[in-house]
Amino acid sequence: MAEICAILNNRPLVPVSVDPNHPFVLSPSTLLTQKCETDIPPFEHLDIKDMYASHWKHVQVLANQFWNRWQGEYIQLLQSRRKWKESKENVKTGDVVLLRDKDAHRNEWPLGVIHNVFPDADARVRKVEIRVSKNGQIVHYMRPVNEIVMLLPQ
Repeated sequence: MAEICAILNNRPLVPVSVDPNHPFVLSPSTLLTQKCETDIPPFEHLDIKDMYASHWKHVQVLANQFWNRWQGEYIQLLQSRRKWKESKENVKTGDVVLLRDKDAHRNEWPLGVIHNVFPDADARVRKVEIRVSKNGQIVHYMRPVNEIVMLLPQ
């Protein structure tokens, strides 16, 4: 349950820093703890001896069920996949996004800021360059727009 609270409390509310080298967004966790730490502490390194095995498995099943619903319901609302029958606003430089990664463990999708956009011939942005801070280093990723989840538009 603590992991579920961490997921919900680390969702971004508004961008604070416009510095692309050190993106920072305000989250409920930041307001609660007054700390700028964006990484959620890992929950998998708990001492199993202190926990009952069946209870631990049950908690993990609940956390996995929550993560699957979080991805399947909430994230899907943020990342609309409807046909473009009417014109929608393109993503733009400075937007805060999550990078979808099916291989990442739950709650480990990187948070990034769109650094550059690449429109196609009809002026629709189909591909973006995203700047992510990873282990204190700035890393750039190229992704199609259907593999990002818009959190905070600029």
